[in-house]
Amino acid sequence: MLKKGTRILLALMQLDIGGAETHVVELAKELRRRGFEVFIASNGGAYEQEVAEAGIKHYKVPLQNKNPFNVYSAYKTLENIIKTEKIDLVHSHARIPSFILGKLHKKMGFPFVTTAHWVFTTKYGLKYITDWGEKTIAVSEDIKKYLKENYKLPDKDIFVTINGIDTDKFSPTTSCSDVRREFGIGDNDFCICAVSRMDADRSLASKLLIKLAPRLSEMIPNLKLLIVGGGNDEAAAAELAAEANKKCGEKRVILTGARTDINKLVACSDLFVGVSRAALEAMAAGKNTVIAGNEGFIGLFDESKLGIGIDTNFCCRGCVAATEELIYGDIAKYYSRSEEEKAAMSEYCRSTVMKYYSVAKMTDDCIRAYDSLDRIG
Repeated sequence: MLKKGTRILLALMQLDIGGAETHVVELAKELRRRGFEVFIASNGGAYEQEVAEAGIKHYKVPLQNKNPFNVYSAYKTLENIIKTEKIDLVHSHARIPSFILGKLHKKMGFPFVTTAHWVFTTKYGLKYITDWGEKTIAVSEDIKKYLKENYKLPDKDIFVTINGIDTDKFSPTTSCSDVRREFGIGDNDFCICAVSRMDADRSLASKLLIKLAPRLSEMIPNLKLLIVGGGNDEAAAAELAAEANKKCGEKRVILTGARTDINKLVACSDLFVGVSRAALEAMAAGKNTVIAGNEGFIGLFDESKLGIGIDTNFCCRGCVAATEELIYGDIAKYYSRSEEEKAAMSEYCRSTVMKYYSVAKMTDDCIRAYDSLDRIG
């Protein structure tokens, strides 16, 4: 059994806005709360302050890309951290950190666990530079299947977890008056919020929503669209927003850029559009949610969508492609419902997260994987 005081290093590419990043931050805080010594290595980013305020030491390490100089520098830096901090266990959360730490694991022999947050291409030889550690944690059943089929990992070495959500932080009682003032969202406005990393491989739902703004504003006279996130697709989103606002004749689309106060931004909304952790955070806040993203479309969440949501980690893998028509249709469906129906759906959204997606359960799952490495304790 993992003893209190065990020294755990969590490694990821960076600490900017994103599902894997938030997962690691929440895991780190809960592990520390339970009495473990936790360290984080990454290239840094927006969540550095939150980590520091939680009393967790962060080391800035160039783990963000495959640049040979950065890889070598990261290798030497991580080796020094593991030695200096007397790390007992290493838990890596992305392909590049896992590759580097896999080499160090072979050299130094520390217990090594990885988490698969996504499915990655195995083309171009990338399969052979991927290291899944001694034990691997998958954030959904379909990722577990992917690991078994593509990497032939044995069932006994794969543990399945969830994206744990802080249901106190993301709550129907969260105040957002300051954010409403900042972005000019009135109490009577109908606000649709989308949160995602604004990279080309993550931003589809947000861009589809922006394109729909003129059409949606005809149905919803007091519409505001709050598009949250930063990344390499921000310029394209800004162009779409400018065009949409021009067609609307007023500013309906608001781009916030990268933010860490996601709970307040979500709290401003009447309806949410997105996938994965962002969708679950919105649901925890009692927000009805249209689940849509780059990998597909599940639609307006209700009891009938629970199974496919859980199976795909609310990422829509294997579902029909997200389109403007599908998103518009489900927004119209929601908008036409009675206030009683909306309130019942909202309660179901929050109760789903409370039942299946707690930070405590996510941490328990990780500790179970750690404990399976019998030389820790």
